[in-house]
Amino acid sequence: MRVIAGEAKGRRLKSVPGDSTRPILDRIKENLFNIIGMENVRGTHWLDLFAGTGGVGIEALSRGCDYCLFIDSSREAIRTVEHNLRLTELADRADVLRDNAFVYLKRQPDDDEGFDYIFIAPPQYKNMWEKALRSLDQKPEWLVPNGVAVVQIDPQEYEEFELAHLTLYDKRIYGNTMLCFYERE
Repeated sequence: MRVIAGEAKGRRLKSVPGDSTRPILDRIKENLFNIIGMENVRGTHWLDLFAGTGGVGIEALSRGCDYCLFIDSSREAIRTVEHNLRLTELADRADVLRDNAFVYLKRQPDDDEGFDYIFIAPPQYKNMWEKALRSLDQKPEWLVPNGVAVVQIDPQEYEEFELAHLTLYDKRIYGNTMLCFYERE
């Protein structure tokens, strides 16, 4: 696992010890950022929920996003993200928070707290992605207008459901990984 592009290009990231996380594969991460487009990353704010290694948020920072908040409930994951931020020298534009993602999303965001992109990659086969997306839909101000939530799941987990403020506008399947893109209207 490595940083693919930008100022930290080529740096190898440390994985979270054990098998509690499933880091995004480099080729899928590359496809994700190709879909978003380099010009749409610069100057943005990101939230990397269920951060794990921090690979997606670190890639965004490397490609020029202004800020990324990493959230994970695992102490080992938090240590890994902090290590990877130091390794890539991107820590000055990031915060790392050990918290439950659902508790975090329930609070009311401040007026200036909206994110351009929220990446959601929870543990598989527990419907946590749906719960996180529904929580986000209840507090859409976590996303700026036209902000995007990207969900990474196994295609077998996917199901359509009604949302009030978020609209699915794209989904891509890469083997046993699916990326779903939801936009705040």
